[in-house]
Amino acid sequence: MTVSKRTVCTWVLIFLVTSPAALAAAELYTALGDSLAFGALAPPLRGYAYLYRNDIATDTGATVFLYDLGVPGWTSNDLRGALKGNFLFRVLVAKSKVVTWDIGGNDLRAARNSYKGGTCGGPDNQDCLKVAVATFKINWNAIMGAILSLRSSSNTIVRTMDIYNPFVVVDSHSDSWPDDGLNDFQALKPYLDEVNSYIATTADAAGIPHASVYKAFNGSGGDEDPIAKGYIAFDSFHPNATGHAVIANLLRLLGYSPLYPR
Repeated sequence: MTVSKRTVCTWVLIFLVTSPAALAAAELYTALGDSLAFGALAPPLRGYAYLYRNDIATDTGATVFLYDLGVPGWTSNDLRGALKGNFLFRVLVAKSKVVTWDIGGNDLRAARNSYKGGTCGGPDNQDCLKVAVATFKINWNAIMGAILSLRSSSNTIVRTMDIYNPFVVVDSHSDSWPDDGLNDFQALKPYLDEVNSYIATTADAAGIPHASVYKAFNGSGGDEDPIAKGYIAFDSFHPNATGHAVIANLLRLLGYSPLYPR
């Protein structure tokens, strides 16, 4: 019999709600996001959320229960909807002392695919990229607002991160729209930069520390290849074990304020 992650989380939630001693003895950590939070293509229990859970426990001495609610393929619209209307997501976030989220990579990948297929729209074949960025910003604001309505950053370790680019080399050698005089990397990079700048600006304004995954994977100029660094799995998209460890360490370096040190 196959048991879904959601079923497991539901039973664990029932246990915690009916077990005050368990709640009092542990810090609850909910990880939200897409396949990164899920730990896709990392070894079992070695995705960044699991590694970060271990770091918190090691560095603080706390017992930490992780609820990994990452869903492969999710976009910002999916996460926004879950935080608005999914009881499980809302209750787990509300009860957690640690909340992390990553989102947006699939939003941009879908727009990238349309651009490379010549179906993005507009005279420069970039309309879908502009729409993707605008939609992401709206969803991002709603996601952050929903999390902060359930948990305050004044008494919760709330962390997020920006988005890396695994396509530096392949896009630098592709020219899907010759009329613009740019290769694909040059055409697409400004949209990723705009999204990452928005993540940083809004997170800072809300008092939420964010991990600079983009800089770690792609360098200060955004043009370094994370595949060459050994951070990307065989699918040329997801982080491998090393990449997940890098992300977890970036989160670790942000510290554990406001909960630790006490």
